[in-house]
Amino acid sequence: MTTAHTSAHPLPRGRAASADASSSGSAGPLPRRERAAYWALLAATAALFLWGLGASGYANSFYAAAAQAGAASWKAMLFGSLDAGNAITVDKPPAALWPMALSVRLFGLGSWQILVPQALMGVGTVAVLYAAVRRRFGHGCGLLAGALLALTPVAALMFRFNNPDALLCLLTVSAIACVLRALEDTRTKWPVLAGVCFGLAFLTKTLQAWVILPPLVLVYLVCAPGRPLHRSGRLLLGGLAMVVSCGWYVALAELWPAGSRPYMGGSQHNSFLELTLGYNGLGRLTGDETGSVGGGPGKGGPGGGGGWGPTGLGRLFNDSMGGQIAWLLPAALILLAAGLVVTRRAARTDATRAAFLIWGGALLTTAATFSFMSGIFHEYYNIALAPYICALVAMGWTLLWRRRARPAASAALAVTVAGTAVWSAVLLGRADGWLPWLRWAVPAAGALAAVALAAQPWVSRRTASPRWVSWSVAGLGLVAMAAGPTAYTLNTVATPHSGSIVTAGPAVARGGPGGGPGGGPAPGRPRRRRRSWRGGGPGGGGGPQPPRGTPGGHGSNGKADGDTGGPPAAPRGDAQGQAPGRSTDGHARPGRGGMGGLLDGSRVSGRAKKLLEEDAERYTWVGATTGSQNAASYQLATGRPVMALGGFNGSDPYPTLARFEEYVKEGRIHYFIAGSGGGPGGDPGGSGTASRISAWVRKHFTKVAVGDSVFYDLTRPKGS
Repeated sequence: MTTAHTSAHPLPRGRAASADASSSGSAGPLPRRERAAYWALLAATAALFLWGLGASGYANSFYAAAAQAGAASWKAMLFGSLDAGNAITVDKPPAALWPMALSVRLFGLGSWQILVPQALMGVGTVAVLYAAVRRRFGHGCGLLAGALLALTPVAALMFRFNNPDALLCLLTVSAIACVLRALEDTRTKWPVLAGVCFGLAFLTKTLQAWVILPPLVLVYLVCAPGRPLHRSGRLLLGGLAMVVSCGWYVALAELWPAGSRPYMGGSQHNSFLELTLGYNGLGRLTGDETGSVGGGPGKGGPGGGGGWGPTGLGRLFNDSMGGQIAWLLPAALILLAAGLVVTRRAARTDATRAAFLIWGGALLTTAATFSFMSGIFHEYYNIALAPYICALVAMGWTLLWRRRARPAASAALAVTVAGTAVWSAVLLGRADGWLPWLRWAVPAAGALAAVALAAQPWVSRRTASPRWVSWSVAGLGLVAMAAGPTAYTLNTVATPHSGSIVTAGPAVARGGPGGGPGGGPAPGRPRRRRRSWRGGGPGGGGGPQPPRGTPGGHGSNGKADGDTGGPPAAPRGDAQGQAPGRSTDGHARPGRGGMGGLLDGSRVSGRAKKLLEEDAERYTWVGATTGSQNAASYQLATGRPVMALGGFNGSDPYPTLARFEEYVKEGRIHYFIAGSGGGPGGDPGGSGTASRISAWVRKHFTKVAVGDSVFYDLTRPKGS
């Protein structure tokens, strides 16, 4: 950053003003001091994302089981099968599973083997964001953007969790970095590389990867160098690269004989295209998601939302979402506007203005989509917004700081700091009783920094203040802005997370529906976070089965309550007061007989594990049960394939009753796991394929009681 003395001189308007914004940007190799700071940033990020990582066990057992299957079967890895028997896939494309499956194949099954690839993706995302921002705005700006991303609560959550969002974030940031390079010269390789990143992102989370394409395409067509025809040609080559890098899998999935590949989970007709355009596509926008549970148009609360919470402009700021991502969102919008004002008279190809348009366009399109989509929407999806917000805050702050001798720039900085500090106090106040001193310290620091920033023009005209004074003012302002999300992030890192729906930060009081089916707790009721793996799924019930800390998933911690293959005893924390029917992150979920264990799976007792492992090598699947999370729990405990009837929600029409009867006749499935207490696997009164199979099994096969769980031996017909 420049000193107050140099920035005090007025600068010409127009193109020169833009040059001022990028004067300290650098495309060359890092000097030694900058290189040390860069590696320190990456080392601190790695420490943050790796600290205590094993406490979350397998995290989301749904994806952990698919990684275990992929490590055992190349075909399962290729298609993203939940089980090595290749019955059914997860309800996403397979790219996010590949790093985990390779890790498990190389190092064995365990918590660290599943989660370390996610943490490394987080470090990679910070590195790419730093490089993209530094190139135009300088080393300090790049460091600020990377640090803010690492300290964003939802980013710290998802880079320590095994959902596809971590890889999606890395790929979309990489794509934007390539587009920014493409705006600097006429070489074709950058649009092509951007296309490859977008194609791989599609194979990670289908159409969500392409939400930001429209603004990027528009900015490139308008701002890239060269003649319009040449710009269009390079863009078409990038589009071709995107189609090829994802189209090969689409063609493979659609042309491969359906009888010799796994069923496409999440679809109703065994079609990847249907999954892409329906359940994972337009259905997410409209809420009309065939096979979904808990959502759908007209099923929710106020604001026009379905069962996934109210929609509208305030959605990202509400009790459910605000603490995840909204800390710096108002600041990003203010600084985006400031950046566009400063560069308004720049040349068409000005890279500084283009950078604001690229990051700002990505932010606005993604935020608008998340705000108004009526389908399935969880708080952790907001990680997609994190790099855009952090880039804009860092770029806008740097741009205005270099012009702080001008009253308008200093006033904009002061407003940004003060507004962000007040908003942080509001968000901190929602976590009732959590760090109450911080709720008052943040606005106090923000007010002091805002006054000092507003006085910068007067100070620079009348005094030659020491450099450390200016740096102290800037540091105080940034601390006031970042203290709240940093505290939330540290709480997130210190808290184990498991299950299907997870959130960052401490428990908050929620005033309405949130990001889970059926909404959150009742108004004003604190949302509790469970720190132990207990609960109410079928099979004796609880959360997913984390490992005991060794590659095989078992260690020397001993066995609790007669379980094997289950988690070590975890600190109970506030779990003693956990209400029945809440997921691991405190979301309300329907009790047993509804979605029960469909979100969090089952706790596998030692007796159940031993039963499934008997003669396991004789069967393709040692068991079959309703719902992917339930199947995943048993599969991770035994290391053997378990068939998930009906896919994730138990609502996919696979397998048909006739096909299941064939499997049983061929002796390929040993047990049907019915669960306990009327759980999803044991609900004969339900509808759909899974319930018809359940009714048929109960009618024809011998029941085997395993503790409070019920199994049916498919090799022992009744009366035999």
